[in-house]
Amino acid sequence: MSVSKKGLLGTGTAVVVLTSMVATTFGVMQTTNANSLPNQQAPRLLAQGKKLNNLTVIFPSRSDSTDLQNKANAVAKFLSNELKIPVKAQIGDDTAAVEALRANRADVAFLSSRPALKAEQLANAKLYLAEVRDNYSGRYTYNSIFVVPNNSPLKIRNNAKATLEQLRGKRIAFTSPTSGSGFIFPVSELVKQGFVPNRDRLDGFFGQIAYGGNYSKALQAVVRGQADVAVVSEYALFPPYITPEEKSQLRIVHKISGVPAHGIAIDDDVPVQDRERVINALLKLNNSQNNQLLRNLYNSSELVRVDHNRHLAPVREALSRVGIAP
Repeated sequence: MSVSKKGLLGTGTAVVVLTSMVATTFGVMQTTNANSLPNQQAPRLLAQGKKLNNLTVIFPSRSDSTDLQNKANAVAKFLSNELKIPVKAQIGDDTAAVEALRANRADVAFLSSRPALKAEQLANAKLYLAEVRDNYSGRYTYNSIFVVPNNSPLKIRNNAKATLEQLRGKRIAFTSPTSGSGFIFPVSELVKQGFVPNRDRLDGFFGQIAYGGNYSKALQAVVRGQADVAVVSEYALFPPYITPEEKSQLRIVHKISGVPAHGIAIDDDVPVQDRERVINALLKLNNSQNNQLLRNLYNSSELVRVDHNRHLAPVREALSRVGIAP
């Protein structure tokens, strides 16, 4: 966090305040994160005059990660050997990771796209690397998908508008009101096609709206007949999110491509020369002898360099279209 961010302390506190628990139709509680904000480039006066003596990396807990602390510790040990400095691994959710970057309690964080935008606004951190998964359609982008039962009358039509028109009056299970692929991108598509004006008018199009709280419960709502359609990430059709038996009962009726993959953000307090050392050390996780350390974390197979603004542009656009103020 550079000197220009001191005036943002009140806003940073709001991140914690804005994290709230939302009760879902299925009785599941979910955590919502603060909205994203536009790019702000602050001076890097402090970052240029110091040397990196230690490193703290935040690893957000995700539903497809188990025993994360031990796996994160193994990555931290690897980075420590590469960088020749102490590296500490901490576990926390996306909101805690952004706050740690803002408060200078962390230097690096694995983040999804919306928290990455928040980290940019509050901590002037930037996303330098993105995760690649074997089940991502776009390598470091993936699809948001509308999923229906195999026996659903809904069909894939000649174009998106004709396909989505069939959802009028149907029961939909979104993942959560903060999910990119499970809410922001599908609602953005509905706005783009002219079915709803913004996120607050969904009840004028759907017969029933529910939030599963996570990918698994949104999909299971369709399997159990509680919803006609669910929206999730394409990789949610694989374990550990659902079983092969559950997947066999579902099919995709519409896809939205280009959802930005999760990535790794680095705080602007990390000096430029050390930032490059950190990036290069992380990229060594792609090497065959180190790759299992990366795969163990979040099932990612590779890290690739990305341009922060270009990579996150689709989520900025989707948020704007949906009506979430930047």
